[in-house]
Amino acid sequence: MTWSRRRFVYTSVAIRNWRAFTALGVHETSTPPGAYHSSIRLTRRSISAPTRACGRRMIRSSSNMMRAPCKPGLDERATASRRRAELLGTGFEVFERNIRDQLARTLGPGGFDPAADIIAITVNRWPHGYAYEYNRCSTPTGTSTSSRHVIGRAPFGRITIANSDSGAGAYTDCAIEQAHRAIAEVIAIMD
Repeated sequence: MTWSRRRFVYTSVAIRNWRAFTALGVHETSTPPGAYHSSIRLTRRSISAPTRACGRRMIRSSSNMMRAPCKPGLDERATASRRRAELLGTGFEVFERNIRDQLARTLGPGGFDPAADIIAITVNRWPHGYAYEYNRCSTPTGTSTSSRHVIGRAPFGRITIANSDSGAGAYTDCAIEQAHRAIAEVIAIMD
């Protein structure tokens, strides 16, 4: 039985020209379908201490970008497998080229020049991803005993499973709910 996880790339881009966001009247954008990253967001800007080389303040900001590769026409599990392969097989130069292109297209009208304004790029690949969540449009949901997350969390002796995977949700509230469930199962086993 294969359990899929949702894969992501979170990218941080240190930039000089945060004013392009202001000129365009945005601090976050969702990009059109087919764009390399699905969102671009300006984080809180910071002003560094004066540099010795030029004796003036350099304003630096960070732009965060998120990418969740997808393959249209495939089901969620097949897509997850392809995402992982793509994330692990993509070289930094491909990420850099796409980041520079997308920031130029998105922020260029506000005066952003990737050659001058990008200071550094950090690409964080998450090939392990988030816990799988059922897509209500294409996957059955619920707590039926045949659901993978229910099968995977079945008690084994006095061992019970509690994490976000066992609730088919990627967030803390799901993990807490599953901890509550698992403790109740242990108590029931001990009685």
